[in-house]
Amino acid sequence: LHTPSPAHLSARIGMGYAGHRAGIGSLSLLLFAIGMMSIFLNTRWSSSLVGSAVRTRGVARMALQTRALSARRLDSAIRFLRSQPVVKTLKRDMCAAAAEVAGSQRVRFAPSPTGSLHVGGARTALYNWLIARKEAEGKFVLRVEDTDVERSTKESEKSVLGDLEWLGLKWDEGPFRQSERGEIYKEMVQKLVDSGHAYPCFSTDKELEEAKEKALAEGKNAKYDGKWRDADPEVVKKMLEDGVPHTYRFKVPKGEVISIDDKVRGKVSWDAEATLGDFILLRSTGIPVYNFCVAVDDALMGISTVIRAEEHLTNTLRQVLILNALGFKPPQYAHLSLILGQDKQKLSKRHGATSVTQFKDEGFLPDAMINYLALLGWNEGVDQEIYSVDELVEKFALERVIKSPAVFDMEKLRWVNGQHIKGMEVEELQKFVSPFFESASPSLPTDPEFIKAATKMSQQRMDVLIDSTEITRDALGHPLTETLETAQGKKLVEGDESFADLASTIVKDYETGTMPLPRPDSEDYGAEFKKWA
Repeated sequence: LHTPSPAHLSARIGMGYAGHRAGIGSLSLLLFAIGMMSIFLNTRWSSSLVGSAVRTRGVARMALQTRALSARRLDSAIRFLRSQPVVKTLKRDMCAAAAEVAGSQRVRFAPSPTGSLHVGGARTALYNWLIARKEAEGKFVLRVEDTDVERSTKESEKSVLGDLEWLGLKWDEGPFRQSERGEIYKEMVQKLVDSGHAYPCFSTDKELEEAKEKALAEGKNAKYDGKWRDADPEVVKKMLEDGVPHTYRFKVPKGEVISIDDKVRGKVSWDAEATLGDFILLRSTGIPVYNFCVAVDDALMGISTVIRAEEHLTNTLRQVLILNALGFKPPQYAHLSLILGQDKQKLSKRHGATSVTQFKDEGFLPDAMINYLALLGWNEGVDQEIYSVDELVEKFALERVIKSPAVFDMEKLRWVNGQHIKGMEVEELQKFVSPFFESASPSLPTDPEFIKAATKMSQQRMDVLIDSTEITRDALGHPLTETLETAQGKKLVEGDESFADLASTIVKDYETGTMPLPRPDSEDYGAEFKKWA
């Protein structure tokens, strides 16, 4: 405890025993030692411990390759850590590290709370959730990326989380908020500075704008000119001591090519220096930028596969550079295609309902939404279009996700929804129908028995749940009395050939066994029924 660096101590404990006692004992001791240190010391340097623990995972993994890992022992260690009143960040990140060592899939959905959950985001959440559910130890992590303080709101976060719960996409860990992890990001920036991968930049907004205009006038790429990249250390020290406002920039390596093997798009490569200038990690306000937070969180939370929209592909270069500089192994990436409207333009509000809340209010079932969202970019390779959630968990695979854009078809969604409605038990369907009767205008009866009868009557004619109220209102509004008083109506209720007479005859023949019914041994039931009729 008297060593200068807690991280150094942590690394010594983990690496020393991993080398000395190969097998599960080393991993259990690593988890136990770091957990106990945080419990008894109760300090805020948790991220330093996590950093060294993550570096130690390679040693633990080597040990596990030589001796089978007891899942029960690992689970016991993880449960122990989770049960202790340790710093939340340490507990979460160490459990993530332990799960990664065990080889389980850890995926995340990371919405920005700046609006509602829309179709694209819901599909991203679903694909991540399906991958997590395919494994017994898979984890679906929910992380709120709320570093955009001007646009992020608690109301939006609540709305997004509510929509996920309505869809049935329950998360295993979280929600974790980037706004609560500021100290971690600052420590990671300092680590990059200490290792020579980042530096303070004192350029003013005016200087940056002038440099940009000059570069554009000369026909060059308008990226940061690197003025402070290799500045005199004494000058930098003096500026820092004087409290001169500054950002922190990442030092993009010269001549480095970054490549990823994307699960959807295949191999993608970038020439880092040609593509980027030295980019900002930490603003002068102390607020970290989006790409830096994402890279750090994906590493410390042990995310194994990042599944997200195609528009984030360009962010991957910055994130992989940061991960490499911090000594973390980048996760697997899968970038999903865009979702277009039927006019082949990017789906937006002008195409009608696009948020999950709107679909819920219009009478779509959560399972039907899950079914249709899964088909927006994925297919099993067969003609089947109606899937239960359990079937999707079993059959979904990133290898079957296509690169071409998906087209959102409202009529197809209505059809899928209708198929799910028709396949439900009446009692279950009634639970979803009831709220529409309770809020109907003009009002309708809300007695449970009435709603059950109305649900049963309208089930085979519904595409969306709200259809049940319209079908019921039409039935109640039918002019039955007036119809029966017409000449045609009287024929239905009077005389030997009336409908009443026909109905009573059918009931009588059924009760006496005279009416022919389908039988397994009947070769020509149709002929028998026709003769009876």
